[in-house]
Amino acid sequence: MASAKTSRSRGSMASGKVVNGSVLENGQLDQKLNLFKSDGFDADAYVQGKCLSLNEKEIRQLCSSLLDLKKASAEEMRRSVYANYTAFIRTSKEISDLEGELLSIRNHLSTQAALIHGLAEGVNIDSLSTTFSEGSKIHGVSNYEDSECSDIEKWSEEFPNLLDVLLAERRVDEALNALDEGERLASESKEKKTMSPAVLKSLQTAITERKKRLADQLSEAACQSSTRGTELRAAVSALKRLGDGPRAHSLLLNAHYQRFQCNMQSLRPSNTSYGGAYTAALSQLVFSTIAQAASDSLAVFGKEPVYSSELVMWATNQTEAFAFLVKRHALASSAAAGGFRAAAECVQIALGHCSLLEARGLALCPVLLKLFRPSVEQALVANLKRIEESTAALAAADDWILSYPPTVTRHSGRSSTTSVGSGMASQHNLSSSAHRFNFMVQDFFEDVGPLLSMQLGGQTLEGMFQVFNSYINLLIKALPGSMEEEGNMEGSGNKIVRMAETEAQQIGLLVNASLLADELLPRAAMKLSPLNQAGVKDDPSKRASNRQNRHPEQREWKRRLQRSVDSLRDSFCQQHALDLIFTEDGDTHLSADMYINMDGNVEQPEWLPSPIFLELFSKLNIIGSIAADMFVGRERFATILLMRLTETVILWLSNDQSFWDDMEEGPKPLGPLGLQQFYLDMKFVIYFSSQGRYLSRNLNQVINDIISRAMSAFSTTGMDPNSVLPEDDWFIDVCQEAVERLTGKVKAINGDRDLNSPREVNSPTASISAQSVSSLRSHGSS
Repeated sequence: MASAKTSRSRGSMASGKVVNGSVLENGQLDQKLNLFKSDGFDADAYVQGKCLSLNEKEIRQLCSSLLDLKKASAEEMRRSVYANYTAFIRTSKEISDLEGELLSIRNHLSTQAALIHGLAEGVNIDSLSTTFSEGSKIHGVSNYEDSECSDIEKWSEEFPNLLDVLLAERRVDEALNALDEGERLASESKEKKTMSPAVLKSLQTAITERKKRLADQLSEAACQSSTRGTELRAAVSALKRLGDGPRAHSLLLNAHYQRFQCNMQSLRPSNTSYGGAYTAALSQLVFSTIAQAASDSLAVFGKEPVYSSELVMWATNQTEAFAFLVKRHALASSAAAGGFRAAAECVQIALGHCSLLEARGLALCPVLLKLFRPSVEQALVANLKRIEESTAALAAADDWILSYPPTVTRHSGRSSTTSVGSGMASQHNLSSSAHRFNFMVQDFFEDVGPLLSMQLGGQTLEGMFQVFNSYINLLIKALPGSMEEEGNMEGSGNKIVRMAETEAQQIGLLVNASLLADELLPRAAMKLSPLNQAGVKDDPSKRASNRQNRHPEQREWKRRLQRSVDSLRDSFCQQHALDLIFTEDGDTHLSADMYINMDGNVEQPEWLPSPIFLELFSKLNIIGSIAADMFVGRERFATILLMRLTETVILWLSNDQSFWDDMEEGPKPLGPLGLQQFYLDMKFVIYFSSQGRYLSRNLNQVINDIISRAMSAFSTTGMDPNSVLPEDDWFIDVCQEAVERLTGKVKAINGDRDLNSPREVNSPTASISAQSVSSLRSHGSS
């Protein structure tokens, strides 16, 4: 009524209407409209008559006025709808309620008709006046076990109408019960032949059609975005009860997928500041959807294998789609830039959400790990390459002087070291490039969860070994004399390093390598061990079992690191051995001539070790003193260094074929004096090596083999070598007094000199006075 009053008030306020460009009064308008109200109005004839009498301009004006009327009509309609929206909604609800009441009345009328028909036929219909009990009655229609065939057929004619009412009123449970009862009665009638075939077929067709209609209603309801929770499960459960379980389960999963897609509309990568936030939001959305779908599936379908398999496949597809989005919007840029920490954070977030599904029987983490592995591998390789390049850049400017590290803050915000003034005992003395290398490695191993989860521990160790080996190659290039071998060095490339000129700088190279290989890198790599993971730390039994089988892969990795250090140490020893043996002009300080030419001289020889072995002793003393200061607490490495340097010189002598050709075949045979001098030199090496505690079993064996070979060469002259050699005590006394005299003179002469200068002490024989030589000689003759 309010709308009618509003329309009349608006009509009374209008003074006229615009028709064909002119203003008409209300009376004239009514006269014009009477033409259209007549029953014999012919629209086509009217339009043709008007158009024939109009010219082009008038037609255009007519079209314009019609468009104006159309706009005005639309605007009036919109205002009318907005003004009467509440009334419109209320009327719609009343119409819907009225339709339900009409259907209910129709149902009652059908029941009344059945009752009246039964009374007219004289049939007992007392049971029809009551409702069916569950499983045996259907809304006033009795179980016709004792009824005549004609009564069952009459009931079958009314049964479709009853189902139509229930479907129209969307009384799903009652409709399902009615369908079950109808199918039961149809089955009994078929067995007892209480219905004619035509009637039975008609009833079965009606049941089939109504079941399809109900299934369509339920499917439509399940597909609605507003159907959630209990309503969704009820619709799916009813559809399953109709015998269409596969369709019901697919609709359930599709409903959750559609809801997920709607929620995805509000999630955009551009709305987040970094990849971790996007990954967290997307993970929460995806895996909560999967969890809810799993709960609904279990509630409706239980643990039936068919539906469980479909759920797993669906969840796997959603997980793969999720991984694709994360790789595209979060991992790709991080992996390409070497941002391993950012990539690891994204993977950890995703795995954290995904692992919550394991309680529901969905182990989807392996799917994520397989899909994320290439991106994490790319980030791993790029990060290791960045460590290698950064270390190489610092090595080019490294002065190879050892120092304690300054305070450095890692990317994670934790302080990795303390100042030099505090906690110095726990710090390490390294050069600048080694410090930087160590900091980057320690920082790299802070986030190793994804590496362990993806079984990338072995690949990580291999990559770190390659980076360390590249650094070792840089240290080898820093040794003087290594530039000639640069082309033979694997992985050296064209990288430039600063040369280590002094023995202290060269030993500093060894300190860098050994400390990194023996302590720092293995300590960092232990974070890849399962013993350091949260689940194992709190479980003593797991820690005990893992400790019994402690990381053979890491032990082998540490041995490979030490072999790389050995290559640097061997290069160091080879360089110093060559400096001792050869002159700058390429001549040798150690030849057979210095022994075979001693016999035949008129003068009695001075019984001292040969100059090259005296210089070897002096060099070993200098290197040992520097190494003792640098390898504090790690004296074993210093001892091995002296042992390897001594072995390098002796092994060169043992393998020098030209030396032994001259000793064994001429140009002149080895005489008694030459044999004594050679024997003294070898005993001198054994003496000072044993005194310095770096005489190895291998070195002792090689020296004994060399002595035996020299004695065999002397035996070719027909003389017994033991007859010309003094007792071993004589050689020991000469070696002992030579060491005492030489070390004492070096200290006295170099008292005002810099002991770090290698050239001042490389020729100790130059400082021996005539008195010391005569004393040694007199001691030897006695």
